[in-house]
Amino acid sequence: MDQVNRVYLDHNATTPLRGEARDAMLAAMDLVGNPSSVHAEGRRAKMVVERARAQVAALVGCLPTQVVFTGSATEAAALAVAQKGRHGGRFAALPTEHDCFAIWSDVDLPAPYGPDGSMLGGGAKGLFAMTDWVMQPVEKRWSADRTDQALVAMSAANSETGIVFDKIPTDTKVNALIAGTIPFAVVSDITQLAGKMAIEYDADKRPSYAILSAHKLGGPKGVGALINFTADDPAPMLRGGGQEMGRRSGTENVIGIAGFGAAAAAAQADVEAGKWDKIEKLRNILESALEAASNTTIFVGKESPRLPNTSCFATPGWKGETQVMQMDLAGFAISAGSACSSGKVKASRVLKAMGLGDVAGDAVRVSLGLDTTKDDVMRFVDTWAQKLNKHKARAA
Repeated sequence: MDQVNRVYLDHNATTPLRGEARDAMLAAMDLVGNPSSVHAEGRRAKMVVERARAQVAALVGCLPTQVVFTGSATEAAALAVAQKGRHGGRFAALPTEHDCFAIWSDVDLPAPYGPDGSMLGGGAKGLFAMTDWVMQPVEKRWSADRTDQALVAMSAANSETGIVFDKIPTDTKVNALIAGTIPFAVVSDITQLAGKMAIEYDADKRPSYAILSAHKLGGPKGVGALINFTADDPAPMLRGGGQEMGRRSGTENVIGIAGFGAAAAAAQADVEAGKWDKIEKLRNILESALEAASNTTIFVGKESPRLPNTSCFATPGWKGETQVMQMDLAGFAISAGSACSSGKVKASRVLKAMGLGDVAGDAVRVSLGLDTTKDDVMRFVDTWAQKLNKHKARAA
């Protein structure tokens, strides 16, 4: 299939650059000054950075001074983890977390979801239901009678399954909220949720840190942000000129930051206008049609709160890698898990942690965008069903 007729269904990996972001970046390309310079040219560049900082802050619901621009969400995650010394010196990531957190985890924690995608803990949803299992005293986990703190990574929305916690993970330093457990601070990955759903916090509860990335919401690649909700500035990992108010040195990527800010503002407007409601209906049409085509296909997290655009499904016996390649040749871009694995296609660590076993290797993810149409969805289903029937015929 030629490039014109291809259908892009991998928006959780990256989303096409928004027109608003492109315009902002083109304008920023004409700026001469360094944002740290005090002359007029420098001040103009600084104004672009600060405008974008305010736009990202408005999307997230924080103060502009709490936004630290980084080179990626991965760098933002590393910067957050570097603050663990302020939270008892321990850091843990759930096994369903993105690799940017998982590699730093020094404590084993259980997955928050069961094989069907529902949240563990008697069917209850939300962070405070999760505390029952997060801090259970088992080998390699902290004892329940400890009184010190820890930093724990919890995604607001999982990139592979789309499953959303019904509340943004919050900072639970107040012992009364989690009586009998260790108080822990939270770094929340809002990368997938930002720009697709409203970001809301309880009046007196929010994470200590959050991370997000520009290219997941229609901005450019190579720029992200750490949101610091604590009272203390994060200690920098990169030292030098003291940019970003001393929190991340290095001359700011003015062009990328300008695009990030414009994309954040446009994404916020889309959420407020309810544009993702239409995409959720398309996602449901997709799954109903797939279900009609295959009664063995498993839809991960279908009964749980999910991102409006994400469907993760597995057809036992039909490898996800094979599906990705076959659909790519047919003109459809989908994925088998996270895109951040150096081009590797392998069984999802996240789905294995959720208890899917060997079926984890048979899963693919379809993630829609605001430009996805019903025709795109139905063409995908028709092609996928044809490939499935051929697979079954060969296996017979």
